[in-house]
Formats: sequence, structure tokens, C-alpha cells
Amino acid sequence: MPIQEGWLAGARRVPSPNHNARPDGEVSLLVLHSISLPPGEFGGDAIERLFINRLDPAGHPFFAEIADLRVSAHLLIRRDGECVQFVSFQDRAWHAGRSRWRDDGVERTGLNDFAVGIELEGDEVSPYTAAQYRTLARATQALLDTYPRLTHERITSHAHVAPLRKTDPGPAFDWAYFRQRLSSMDISA
Repeated sequence: MPIQEGWLAGARRVPSPNHNARPDGEVSLLVLHSISLPPGEFGGDAIERLFINRLDPAGHPFFAEIADLRVSAHLLIRRDGECVQFVSFQDRAWHAGRSRWRDDGVERTGLNDFAVGIELEGDEVSPYTAAQYRTLARATQALLDTYPRLTHERITSHAHVAPLRKTDPGPAFDWAYFRQRLSSMDISA
């Protein structure tokens, strides 16, 4: 899965208007998220519609609360392992919100400026699928190969960078399994 001009080969492109330029062009952090729309339900096109500002507020009671949000992620990895890309990695997607990262002893905010956001279709309590871990490991390895400032130690969760606000990808995400899959792909490891 090479990355060409900010786009992951093999990912289905659904361009989101919810992005802007990275101020310094830096890509040095990967933030993992989870999302399901409606909450706890998988499948359908609601996540894609949210990220392209076409979510029907009448489609579900919860949608009325979030339809006006302007959010995005770089990638969405569906339950079957399909990878959808909304924003080029060269651009700033709007995924981390108010968040913080300790970077060489300095606290940084504005993580969207330098982070890639990957959403896993999930609800924090249901186990993620083998297909999702496989696709996530491949996409992560492509990012590591392309962006030298991004390292294994700079892969984190939304819960870690926004601990009072967020809990995703949640306890259902198996970090050990993900890191094992990633290490088996990393020829330099």
C-alpha cells in the first residue's frame, strides 16, 4: 500500500471538504479513533456522509445532534477491512479536536497540524475484526515508510491525547495484537 502524493494506494477516495493545509507540512503522529453511526451500529454510509457534510439529520435521532459538525479523518477502516480515504495525508484533517501530546518534554496542542487520524468502524466495546487490524497494519506501515518523523512510539489513541473528553478506540482495541501485526510487516524491526 504505497502512498503517492498523500493518497494511499488501494484506498477508496471520498474527498471531504473538512480539511485545510498543514501549517508546517509536518506528519509525525498517528491518532487512532473509533466511530459507529448510529452509535453501536455498523455498516451503511452514515460515517461517510458525516465526513462529507451530507448526513441527513432526519435519518436517526442521533444524527440531528451531529449533522452540523464539520469533522473528518484521513482514513476510515470498515469492519470488512475496506479502507476509505477522505483527506490527503499532506493536508490537515479535522479529527483530534482539543487534544494534547507530550513531544520531547514539550506539551503540544493543535494535534491536527501534525497528526494523521485513522477511524476504525467500531464502538469501543465490540472486538475489532482481523480484517481491520490487517488493513490498519498495512496503512500504518505505509505511513511509517513515507513519513520519517512518524515512529512506532508516535502511534497513540484519541483517548490518550484527549483523556477527559474521549475514550476511543476503547478497551476493545487490542494494542498488543496491532503492534504484533505491525512488527511482522516492518522489515527494519
